[in-house]
Amino acid sequence: MKREPTPTMRAIRQERPFRSLAQETLVALLLAAERVRWPIQDALAAEGDLTMQQYNVLRILRGAGEVGLPTLAIGERMIERTPGITRLLDRLEKKKLVQRERSDTDRRQVVVRITRTGRELLARLDPALDALDDEILPLGQAELRALLPLLERIHAG
Repeated sequence: MKREPTPTMRAIRQERPFRSLAQETLVALLLAAERVRWPIQDALAAEGDLTMQQYNVLRILRGAGEVGLPTLAIGERMIERTPGITRLLDRLEKKKLVQRERSDTDRRQVVVRITRTGRELLARLDPALDALDDEILPLGQAELRALLPLLERIHAG
């Protein structure tokens, strides 16, 4: 007896069942992540010509305030890890969205701060991205409260 394809199987046009429920769930999670990512990427590209990683850095630096953060601390706080944090900061600095300077107390350390231009760009992006938060996740409050701890558990390993 042939099993009816699941939504995940249909999404990737797979005809044979997955090896395991864990494998199918992982594929479903990756598909969901992509579904969430694209509208955000499109909004960032349209308004500020930013990547998700660049946007993440700007939000981290906005949260850090005037003090700024050392380069390594930014890398540790990133949602999506990148080995090229220096190149990422180079691109943001070229756009005049961040500024870097050597620390007065430790000359080996570079402190990064968001510029006024960077803060203004985030302020323009905030309304559209806030609206996307509600649009992208077609879940009610109870479902979101149930999903969040599961995702946090996956993240924690």
